[in-house]
Amino acid sequence: MRTGTLKQILLITDGCSNKGEDPSAVAALAAQQGITVNVIGILEDDQSEDPTGLKEVEEVAMSGGGVSQLVYQKALSQTVQTVTKQAMTLTLQGVVNQELKQILGPNQSLEELPPEQRGEVMEVVEDLGETCDLEVLVLVDTSASMHNKLPTVQEALVDLSVSMNARIGRNRFAIFSFPGKRKDINKVLDWSPKLESMSSIFPKLTSGGITPTGPALKQAMYQFGKKSLRRSFMRENESNIEETGH
Repeated sequence: MRTGTLKQILLITDGCSNKGEDPSAVAALAAQQGITVNVIGILEDDQSEDPTGLKEVEEVAMSGGGVSQLVYQKALSQTVQTVTKQAMTLTLQGVVNQELKQILGPNQSLEELPPEQRGEVMEVVEDLGETCDLEVLVLVDTSASMHNKLPTVQEALVDLSVSMNARIGRNRFAIFSFPGKRKDINKVLDWSPKLESMSSIFPKLTSGGITPTGPALKQAMYQFGKKSLRRSFMRENESNIEETGH
């Protein structure tokens, strides 16, 4: 079964969008292009849930076929890993369901299989989760209210990189922030197999301004499949060939 490369946008934000297109509509467009949109809403440690922010976080993830989670700042690191893995499993279940429909007919889905068969299918999903290639573009809200949360975001992303690199499949990460100075998004880190290299860049992120989540998501969507991403895959293939001595 070939799943190709799983593509995810991981949006980390603490507020409501207030400029540009509806982010839910843009997330739906990304999902049509095969890019899952996951959203983590960060709450202040002493803040009760903001119903407006909560609604947007859920709607964007639902439109983007992804996972949403509200989290207090101190628990962010574990949540970033969990959401990324949950979204992979959901996406792969969708792929497997499509295959089942081709094999068993349009009326058969994973949920309708007998428990034993369903367990076997889930084993396949877990195996694919370890072996498929994964591209994650992290989109970080750096509007004014995010200023004191950025160090926690950095720690969470390094932890994500470490946990994902235990997988067999290849990983590619990129980090963009919004709002940009002259554009909707700023490139923080170009496509790379690891996120450790961002420690020198992250402290330079400035926070402030509006929250144009919709336009930022649209620009993030366009970053997949760019030449820099293809080059990084080619470089890894070349280093693998050198290591094996071929």
